[in-house]
Amino acid sequence: MGSSLRESVNLVSDPENLDASVEEVFRMMLGVECERTEQGRSAAGQAELESVTAVVGFGGMLSGACVFRSGASVAMKVAAKMTGMQFNEVDDTVKDGIGEICNMLAGTWKGKVPGLAAHCGLSVPAIITGRDYNLHVQAPEFQLEHTYKFDDAFFAVTIVCDSLQ
Repeated sequence: MGSSLRESVNLVSDPENLDASVEEVFRMMLGVECERTEQGRSAAGQAELESVTAVVGFGGMLSGACVFRSGASVAMKVAAKMTGMQFNEVDDTVKDGIGEICNMLAGTWKGKVPGLAAHCGLSVPAIITGRDYNLHVQAPEFQLEHTYKFDDAFFAVTIVCDSLQ
């Protein structure tokens, strides 16, 4: 890769890299087959009273974030598959699990682009729970937002790029 990601923006913004990252992380960490679906945001937890969002920032040659969003019931299901425990509420273990899933998605995604892994750091995951909130990024370079499902569980993963060097 040259000295600029901008020269490789098509590779960086390739939606297949996000799909492959989600499939890989969910198969490896949860033991489930996961696929992209065309169902919209409502399927990814917007209809539930409580939603769970994890955000991991990118810094370096690419500035932006990886965002995982689901309803509370899906977050508890993901955490249950990770830990072997059952959950009745979104507690600290569920939040930590969703943060770790988002962190692994971000790391796996950036590893799909040659040269990006070594020149782009990740932040500690931030977790947001509640209802009636939106994350807004002003004028991103590009944004990938896909909804995925495993079993009957839907969630969304977004890659937002603020800037490329």
